[in-house]
Amino acid sequence: MRRAVNALYLWIDLAVIAVPLLLSFDQRVAFFRTWRFFFPALALSAGIFLVWDVWFTDMGVWGFNDRYLVGWRLFGLPLEEWLFFLAVPYACVFLYETLRAYTDWNPSPAWLPMANQAAAALLAAGAFFWRDQWYTLTAFGLAALLLAYHGARRTPWMGRFWIWFAGVLVPFLLTNGILTGTGLAEPIVWYNDAENLGLRIGSIPVEDSIYALDLLLLTLTGMEHLRFARKRGTSVAQSAVQAPISEPEHRTVVQTP
Repeated sequence: MRRAVNALYLWIDLAVIAVPLLLSFDQRVAFFRTWRFFFPALALSAGIFLVWDVWFTDMGVWGFNDRYLVGWRLFGLPLEEWLFFLAVPYACVFLYETLRAYTDWNPSPAWLPMANQAAAALLAAGAFFWRDQWYTLTAFGLAALLLAYHGARRTPWMGRFWIWFAGVLVPFLLTNGILTGTGLAEPIVWYNDAENLGLRIGSIPVEDSIYALDLLLLTLTGMEHLRFARKRGTSVAQSAVQAPISEPEHRTVVQTP
């Protein structure tokens, strides 16, 4: 029993990724075919977030309860935290691909880019106003940059993103609720409330919902960029193959006797 408690964070990671990994080979979703776009995008986003994680753990913005860990650490982060940045994005993006495969939901009202920019402005204002709280400043600031970028570019898949994010936020918060202590004697991940707003959804700091948006939108941005680049390259190659080959001109040479 003691060993099971010590491995609780690891079991949560495995539970999050298990079903999406098994269903990745479903014929209609075929998420495994998207791995060539997903994993490079994840390498970038997870790399950024792991640096952020190492920095904040060292600063004491948050930390980890050894009671629920197997005990292996790298750069101050437990093994389970490294796996978190594989398991959670994988499971969430799998659901995004499922949404793409089974529905055509991608509302694109004319006001959506403006709404994204308005949300970016509010988050930027929040980051500035609460700039003394490191978690609030960084989570809000990154979200503001991402939404401003997509608002300016009028990204065509942002309607689908918001539907998907609203859906995955529910299991994300349920998982995070356990990590932050819901139903447990102590939290697995603790937070220094001096570095956040001190407002919680149950046991979860409100910044965690913005942190989730940052992680998932950054990963999806990279993945969709790579997918679009691949499609554009394929389209150009096909156009070149299908283009008619012009016949060389034949000139009649008149010989003078």
